[in-house]
Amino acid sequence: MNLSNLKPAKGSIKRNVKRLGRGEGSARGGTSTRGHKGAQSRSGYHSKSGFEGGQMPLQRRIPKFGFKNINRIEYTGINLDTIQVLAGKFDITDFNHETFIEKGLVSKKDLVKILGRGKLNAKVTIQAHAFSASAKSAIEAAGGTVEIIAK
Repeated sequence: MNLSNLKPAKGSIKRNVKRLGRGEGSARGGTSTRGHKGAQSRSGYHSKSGFEGGQMPLQRRIPKFGFKNINRIEYTGINLDTIQVLAGKFDITDFNHETFIEKGLVSKKDLVKILGRGKLNAKVTIQAHAFSASAKSAIEAAGGTVEIIAK
């Protein structure tokens, strides 16, 4: 290796960089590729997102549909198979909101709903904000108890 073989690292050199407003000899002096007059040629120009030159913008052309129910209660679902894994792995028999937070299944402000996917063999006591009908029957069939926490 000698000095004649040295090359810069790949991607470290950019070519064809536009140097605007550096005189007529640069081919990008004068109007600096902005055209003549008008808002877009001025400094500080900023168009609104979605502006289409006065044409009715897409977000206004497309009709609105649906609604957001402001009274909706969002639950974080935990399935029976997850509870079975925790009961087997950590030997837990009493599940409450703090247990679910400790194991990283929910955050502090989340409402918990127990859902019925999977099988539950362990006899457990579960405290949650809501239960699906299938989950409730599966827990009671396994000999466990269900307690509903006030929201």
